[in-house]
Amino acid sequence: MTAEIMNSPRGGRTADGPKFRRRADARPDEVLDAALALFSERGFSATTVEQIARRAGLSKGAVYLYFPSKQALLVGLVRRAILPAAGEVLEALEGHRGDPRPLLRRLLTELAARLSRPDALAVPKLIIREAALAPQIAAIYREEVLERAIPALAGLIGQGIEGGHIRPVDPELTVRSLMGPVVTHLILAEVFGVRPADGLALERLVENHLEILFAGLEPEAVT
Repeated sequence: MTAEIMNSPRGGRTADGPKFRRRADARPDEVLDAALALFSERGFSATTVEQIARRAGLSKGAVYLYFPSKQALLVGLVRRAILPAAGEVLEALEGHRGDPRPLLRRLLTELAARLSRPDALAVPKLIIREAALAPQIAAIYREEVLERAIPALAGLIGQGIEGGHIRPVDPELTVRSLMGPVVTHLILAEVFGVRPADGLALERLVENHLEILFAGLEPEAVT
């Protein structure tokens, strides 16, 4: 009888325990999915935790078990979107020696391919649209992403200069020159609705941008 109960659909931890744990483990992502959908639809300021809980099929108290505030949800969204790849990217930047251009091309090409997917573009779009009205969004993205990425990219440019692979330039300003056109392109598309005729065309923009930038970084000819 004990074995029958333990192996039955209703009886015992063998059947229900793991299923319950999988469901509980999935709840933070379900909450983040609901938050991202509502932030995108209604805006950050106009969205309440109650609405997020309702969209996720949970109580407000259950949401607070995972995320103590609406701002914590923003942190969770940024970290979920960025951190899986951030460690690998930073390691590649810090460990690279030699001409920085092949690595920059690879990183920006991969970024363009990733942002061409609507799910991956959703968080950057949220940041661009909401940062002016909700400064905490800009602060979170700065702390979680920019304050780590800009020094690493500047270090990559600096070692390329020292090795004679590219001409002497200001490393930090070059990082801004590297990322500026991509950010501007997204702002034009998502804030002003100005897009190329064939859509976002981010991959073509990156390729065009790198051709121009790399020509400017070419070392001066020795005479």
